[in-house]
Amino acid sequence: MVQTIVNAMMRTTVTYLLLLTVARLMGRKALSQMTFFDFSVIISLGSVSANLAMGQDNSTASAAAVLITLGLLSVLTGYLHIKSMWIRKLTNSEPVTAVENGRIIDKNLKRVRFTMDELTTLLRKKNMFNLADVEFAIIENDGQISVLPKSQKQPLTPSDLNLPTGYKGLTKDLVMDGRVLEENLKSIDLDEHWLDVQLSNQGITNVQKVFYAGLDTSGNLYVSVKQPDIDERHGQYGIE
Repeated sequence: MVQTIVNAMMRTTVTYLLLLTVARLMGRKALSQMTFFDFSVIISLGSVSANLAMGQDNSTASAAAVLITLGLLSVLTGYLHIKSMWIRKLTNSEPVTAVENGRIIDKNLKRVRFTMDELTTLLRKKNMFNLADVEFAIIENDGQISVLPKSQKQPLTPSDLNLPTGYKGLTKDLVMDGRVLEENLKSIDLDEHWLDVQLSNQGITNVQKVFYAGLDTSGNLYVSVKQPDIDERHGQYGIE
């Protein structure tokens, strides 16, 4: 029994390291732009990895040892990511600049195996349809792209026009599915009486009829009531 567990743990450790290596070689593009081919490869990798980790011993003890070892290895990898920059770069790589000062860095594109078509596709998803408008484009670890437009192509903000603006924070949830969130009310120095008055002003006499209510930082109360239990007409709530 002990030998079975030890063998399973050793096989799982080797499999885990091999899987990390293969995933690293596949590159970050497989994460963000998974094709049918990539999907097939990943499914096959999972199947092969499971067979390699389990070996020919399909006992309960072996399966438990594999699961526990994978969990421990995952925790250990996460810990090393936090503690070691070298490990982080080795396993996760680092962001790569695709466009710098308006110029395409073709060597970096080749290094991460991105084509121009793939780069322009990601740029269009960021509403950048003209490469000449891009100041910086960085391919992140997860295969997504971060874009900084050229200054003359960035939208104006109130600070550009020296206009004063009010504070905008998060909306405070007050009611969810008919239940009043008392802690949130108390945190903004309000009570249920105030809430009842506000709901009454909107023609709502029973808080249980409220699906959601939230108060924004401007003092505006958003309320959405529950829908009646009737069959939805085809196309009632959008294109279907």
